[in-house]
Amino acid sequence: MTPSTSGLRDALEKLSARERRLATMFLAVLLGFALVLVPIGAAAMLSSRRDANKSLRDAIFAVKSGRDQVQARRARRDAIAARYATKAPPLAGLLEKTAKDQKLDIPESQDRPDVPSGKRFVERSTVVRLRKAGMLAIANMLEALEQKRMPLAVTRLSIRRRGGEHDAYDVELGVSAWDKVEAAGGAKGAAAPADSAGGGK
Repeated sequence: MTPSTSGLRDALEKLSARERRLATMFLAVLLGFALVLVPIGAAAMLSSRRDANKSLRDAIFAVKSGRDQVQARRARRDAIAARYATKAPPLAGLLEKTAKDQKLDIPESQDRPDVPSGKRFVERSTVVRLRKAGMLAIANMLEALEQKRMPLAVTRLSIRRRGGEHDAYDVELGVSAWDKVEAAGGAKGAAAPADSAGGGK
């Protein structure tokens, strides 16, 4: 028996029966608190670790998701850069060739003046008119323009059915192209697209 245990036993023997009963009840309460608090503390510790693990998983997921988003943005940027790397030829000639591939004739074509688009691009546009065009040929022509890997866009489309004629439409089609202006070229770089656009009449 250790001295501390002996001293505690001697102190208890000196107490009266009522005091010993109170001391026993106090010890029982302390033991009960210990039995209750230990599981609660362990549960709180486990919950804290679970929260930390969840935060870590969320952070890892955010990093992976952010990486995927960065790669997607980079892929879009590279696709745009690749598209602008190929300068569209004179639009009138391009539209005439695309129409001929669909057995369509362009009786009227008009190039519009070049328009600055921001600080780095110049927009040139051409409007053509088709007569008695079939709807399938029109759709195929538009699809062919869409599939060209060039900075092109259909900016105007007006289709009117010709009265009394089957599958015959008059079409007004406007197409724009954007040319990148070299920063060092200044006004000289902006003039080049205008010359190329005007040569397609």
